[in-house]
Amino acid sequence: MASTEVPGPVVVPGFDTGRTQAIAGAASPGGGTSAGLGRLAAPKVLAGARVEWGTLGLMVGCYAVWAAGLWLLWPVAPVLAVIVTAVALGFHSSLTHEALHGHPFRSEVANELTVAAALAVVFPYRRYRDQHLAHHNDPLLTDPYDDPESNFLDPDKWAVMPRWKQVLFQWNNTLLGRIVIGPWIGTAMFLQGDWRLIRAGDRTVIQAWLLHIPAMILVLGLVALSPMPFWAYGLAIWAGLGLMKIRTYLEHRAHEKHRARTAIVEDRGPLAWLFLYNNLHVVHHQHPAVPWYQLPALYERSGERYRGMNEAYVYRSYGEVFRRYLVRAKDSVPHPLWRSR
Repeated sequence: MASTEVPGPVVVPGFDTGRTQAIAGAASPGGGTSAGLGRLAAPKVLAGARVEWGTLGLMVGCYAVWAAGLWLLWPVAPVLAVIVTAVALGFHSSLTHEALHGHPFRSEVANELTVAAALAVVFPYRRYRDQHLAHHNDPLLTDPYDDPESNFLDPDKWAVMPRWKQVLFQWNNTLLGRIVIGPWIGTAMFLQGDWRLIRAGDRTVIQAWLLHIPAMILVLGLVALSPMPFWAYGLAIWAGLGLMKIRTYLEHRAHEKHRARTAIVEDRGPLAWLFLYNNLHVVHHQHPAVPWYQLPALYERSGERYRGMNEAYVYRSYGEVFRRYLVRAKDSVPHPLWRSR
């Protein structure tokens, strides 16, 4: 299914590939650079930056808002407490994405420590890191097997799937379904996959979970000490994951050219902030080591080139996305371009 096309990178004056390759190599499983990462660019100014204080401040603020939801808001405004906690959980996911791409510190260990607290409980940082970096192998985007973040299924497997399960996955392909049941489906599939790997003796996965368990116990212990009950925190996790599904819903599409598979949503509102401008997703895929706050300027500088690169896979705002896809599927569940192996 993957295209053999090898497009050139978007070249932005003042950018080079040195630190991008270093970050990708340090963070990738086995220390190697994923295919497609080496051609991506990072700003030279990052090479001398030791701490990105703005991003670090957002991390501290995120934990403060999370704690405020549990301890301060729950006794006086329970509904608001769940909403605020959900937003903090969603924002923590965006910050985790920044950390695995090399921010706010130059040290990978320091970055991991800033987001290692498992606020959403069920997702080990290192599993997210390894799967997401594998996802950055652009020629494999949307591949039902080799892209860990693909929402497409092999048509042959789809054909033999029970009808009730097909209906569930079809609803999951609407935006409303992705928000409501997407967290459950995604979590179940992730845990099922990791359990298979653990039973097979995959040491990388086992280590990730062993490191994750203390962080999970810490978060659950703090929730137990707070006024917020576990059932309410569970609702906040569900809502927080649902918020992040808005971002991932249409980030990628099936297309013969892999450069045209990644979306742009030209939103600058609250959701863009929550997602740390990862809505400008093709920009991020071209420059994965660039911090969130530089993505809008990159897009403004070379927007026409990015829009040409992804062949106008562009939405003006999340309002447009909601209007078009709230109750209507954007894609089919079986990959429309898949050729059986």
